[in-house]
Amino acid sequence: MSRRWAQLAAFLGVAVGGIAGSGCETLQSGANPALPLWVHRPNGAMNVVLRRKVTISERATGEDYEHGRAEIDPIRRRVFVGSSDRGLYALRADDARSLWRFETLGPVQSEPLYDSGEDVVYFGSNDGALYKVAAFDGKLLWRFSTNAEVSRRPVLKNGLLYAVNANDTVVALEAATGKLRWTQHRRPAFGMEIAGYAGPLVTEDRVYIAFSDGRVAAYDPLDGSERWPLVDLSAEAEHSQGDIPRYLDVDTTPIADRISAGPVIYVASYAGGVFALDAANGGRVWVNDRATGVTQLTRWEQPAHEPRDGVGPPIPTRKLLLASSGTTGLWALAVDDGREVWRRALPDGGVSAPVPISGAVMVTTTRYGVFLFSPLDGGVIDGLDLSNGVTMIPAVYGRRAFVMSNTGVLLGIHVDPPGGR
Repeated sequence: MSRRWAQLAAFLGVAVGGIAGSGCETLQSGANPALPLWVHRPNGAMNVVLRRKVTISERATGEDYEHGRAEIDPIRRRVFVGSSDRGLYALRADDARSLWRFETLGPVQSEPLYDSGEDVVYFGSNDGALYKVAAFDGKLLWRFSTNAEVSRRPVLKNGLLYAVNANDTVVALEAATGKLRWTQHRRPAFGMEIAGYAGPLVTEDRVYIAFSDGRVAAYDPLDGSERWPLVDLSAEAEHSQGDIPRYLDVDTTPIADRISAGPVIYVASYAGGVFALDAANGGRVWVNDRATGVTQLTRWEQPAHEPRDGVGPPIPTRKLLLASSGTTGLWALAVDDGREVWRRALPDGGVSAPVPISGAVMVTTTRYGVFLFSPLDGGVIDGLDLSNGVTMIPAVYGRRAFVMSNTGVLLGIHVDPPGGR
């Protein structure tokens, strides 16, 4: 164990190990199991079962990071992942053998979207374009230029593809042809924003978008007309702090939920904290203004279940809003009022969106590696030491997670749930 990792382990109060697995296992089928959560778990919960260099280092451009997120096709057992070498890769899920590679004009640091109905992949590139390719062989079906980096996952609904670029431009395209249906744009808040931006949330009657100038909007899915007045979260932050915030960003993709107050969406202002807004009119339902610096949100839920030992009454459904911040750590907030349930300090550097897996929560850290947490109390379950860190958000199916390290190595990580298989 390196001295650096030993210091980190002491900071977190847990023993963690380096990458140990070297064999290959097939992709676990089935949805994430609804199992009782881990409260105490020994080291060794995560095992690397797949390791394959993907990025062509000589062709890599931009930052020394691999952003984005892989996309999993569990039926045909494929993984689609972008790379800083300007390519989108299709790989076998069980051994990472390359099936095809599609070349773009810029790094592919995006979250692809796989459509099993048509067997196609939609994805964005730093060259400013959205692409639709055949999942079988990578054949280009159409390309649409948005004129700015596209990294967030597009959304496909009722025959339309919705996407946002880094220039605060929203587009709705006909999925079959790539023809533009409507667009909306806000002028970015240059000089008052950090890297990153939010993706779209699409429901039956609204498209919710968060912008870098601190505004949150709702549009009609068919024609792009406004469905509520713009909500200015930067003004909320200025009111609570008594000064103009240094950063105005709302970089978190909105999340829909239903709580005791009714339907809401969750968003996070970098300076102002985490908000729950009324889904119908944008009114504030609650705010936690201590959870600042948040760039990723995840809604976590555990269904009602019987106690593990069978003794006592059933355990009711539990829901938490998990918020990742590079400055204040990993937060768990109560969904009804935004109060802090727990908070875990994390190492310096970027922290990915927390991703539920087998009753636990997985995150990656830019400077270190991969961590597994308990959603109940934020306790560390396990960790993997990657010398160059991980920036990519884990992609999860069943007990398997796929993530690419900052050196361009694709990892398949198997997570053992409570009680073994």
